[in-house]
Amino acid sequence: MMDRAASAVVPVSQLMENAGWAVARAIRKRFAPCRVAVVCGPGNNGGDGYVVARLLAQWGWSVRVVAMAVPREGSPAHEAASHWEGPVLPFDVRSVEGADMVVDAVFGSGLKRPVQEDVAAVLQAVPLRIAIDMPSGVSGLTGEAMGNAQSCALTVTFVRPRPGHLLEPGKGLCGELVCADIGMPAEAWQGLAPKISLNWPGLWTLPVSGDGDYKYRRGVVSVCGGTVMPGATRLAAKAARRTGAGLVRIAAGKAAEAYRLGDPGLIIDDGPLSSLLEDQRRKVWICGPGLTPDEVADALPALLDANRTVLADAGALAWGAEDLSRLKGVAAVTPHIGEFKKLFGPVEGSRPDAALAAARKLNAVMVMKGPDTIIAAPDGRTAINAHATSALATAGSGDTLTGIIATLMAAGMDVWEACCAGVWLHGEAGIQAAKQHGGWPVAEDLDLPLGAARSRATELFEAGLSKNPVASLL
Repeated sequence: MMDRAASAVVPVSQLMENAGWAVARAIRKRFAPCRVAVVCGPGNNGGDGYVVARLLAQWGWSVRVVAMAVPREGSPAHEAASHWEGPVLPFDVRSVEGADMVVDAVFGSGLKRPVQEDVAAVLQAVPLRIAIDMPSGVSGLTGEAMGNAQSCALTVTFVRPRPGHLLEPGKGLCGELVCADIGMPAEAWQGLAPKISLNWPGLWTLPVSGDGDYKYRRGVVSVCGGTVMPGATRLAAKAARRTGAGLVRIAAGKAAEAYRLGDPGLIIDDGPLSSLLEDQRRKVWICGPGLTPDEVADALPALLDANRTVLADAGALAWGAEDLSRLKGVAAVTPHIGEFKKLFGPVEGSRPDAALAAARKLNAVMVMKGPDTIIAAPDGRTAINAHATSALATAGSGDTLTGIIATLMAAGMDVWEACCAGVWLHGEAGIQAAKQHGGWPVAEDLDLPLGAARSRATELFEAGLSKNPVASLL
């Protein structure tokens, strides 16, 4: 849709020229001159490739074009091809022999079928691959590898990333992702409501602390404490404190003495849950980290009956997997993909669609955790988080995330926005912790950078990046 809107404002041939320039500049910036084979399809993606070939050759690179088919006469791609004066070789593996780099300009993001074996053979013949728009064989909608999709060192796309750039395995197959401005005027996308958003500080606004604030205004986070894995509860509670909660309390019951030996800033309650729920200031609760099924069964129904805002994770999800109706009434759930499948069954097709369907079924915000975390609300709002690091793949990381999200909920943020912001801050904290710990932080290291992570989010928002159209996906 956006392509049609754009072409009504700027000629496709001009957009193609701009796209080719963006790709050629990205290549020249990152690589020394070498022998390049630009593999071109017959459509607009191939047209971009002809522009890249022409520019690299003008800059002194050794370039050949390997043409899958001749562009249709009169098309913008045909016009771009007419300006290429170098060699055009047949579509064959032998045509790329001796090349140091192959530029994949075959299909782009619109492919909806498995990539053909002959196409894969040509592209995989050269180890260094650069993709225009999307590596051939990767779905722009789902990130699914359709057939023998080849990984690339660099992918250059235009205006806005597609979901497939951010969803695994597409994210990994893209390599470094560059989203280039090709002169698309604002009117080309104004009025187009994106189905999915990119999660970053332009999507939400963090609560701001004022001079008149006090602890209850900043929000109270309560955490249900378990007897078997108290470390998980502590991680959630510590993260809540570092994220800015005014007060964090652990409902520890009979395990209170063990918890009192931990962080001195945490308030440990040993009374029955029924008495704790008499305090109406304790609106937001975390239920699940470190809890056994029996402990969840004792706590969660009481919280929901008391109309509390509940973030459910870990043990609560395991208990809910036996009967999904047990989770009806929670505000948000944060399953990893294994927990998600136990709750809702196998994921077929688009994971954002699956997350949204689950959010609507449960009537709760869904945080499908992973290297490409998806956040979906029952009202249709959906975001993909690309701001993360593999360093977060450590035990206890998810417990920390619950503390971050709960704090933002307690401060009054909309639940979906709190989940989006929490996931982003969690990713930023992981990035900073990885730098501080040689790339191998543990969950206990993630809470310390949270203040700096909030500052970084504010910096990005105030820099005006929130107005950048890259914050939406097609």
